[in-house]
Amino acid sequence: MIVIGLTGSIGMGKSTTAQMFADYGIPVHDADAAVHELYQGAAVQPVEAAFPGVTVDGRIDRQKLSACVINNPDAMRLLERIVHPLVRSLETEFLQQAEQQGHVFAVLEIPLLFETEADRRCDATVVVTAPEDVQRERVLSRPGMTADKLNALLAKQMPDAEKRSRADFLVETHLGLDHARMQVGDILATLKARQPTRTES
Repeated sequence: MIVIGLTGSIGMGKSTTAQMFADYGIPVHDADAAVHELYQGAAVQPVEAAFPGVTVDGRIDRQKLSACVINNPDAMRLLERIVHPLVRSLETEFLQQAEQQGHVFAVLEIPLLFETEADRRCDATVVVTAPEDVQRERVLSRPGMTADKLNALLAKQMPDAEKRSRADFLVETHLGLDHARMQVGDILATLKARQPTRTES
């Protein structure tokens, strides 16, 4: 099974591209969704123990948690030490299940793929990209988003140019959905062609 790491900066169209892979019948593991799930389950107790008062109605309140770790690198590292192994566990279960089901591909959608060195666990990496002006226009149209908030988010992420330079493949989302779908199809065809041919027993 070929494991594809899918990433891209905020506003690049990563979720839309992930859905394109899913439309081909490929299982996709969304790291952000996994964290959301954990904040309602397995992560609640250890996170509350580390950051008392962040739980509301049995779930981690992300705003309260954010207030505890923002501008506090030590607190952020503590949170990552709690959450990252739990996310990895869910990811491992996902990949095992995908392989058992006989899938040729599986996609790991990870926003900080290169920053966390998760690309080492992938056979190929795909970066979703668009020009900076398109990115900013998309993100600033979101409710509650400001230029300052966007700049703060971008400061935490590897620059798009560096991501592109490290990627095995690119999906350019500013050229329209049809073009992006074509690129996804080309990526899958290229990767499938690299697979050794299986001989029938």
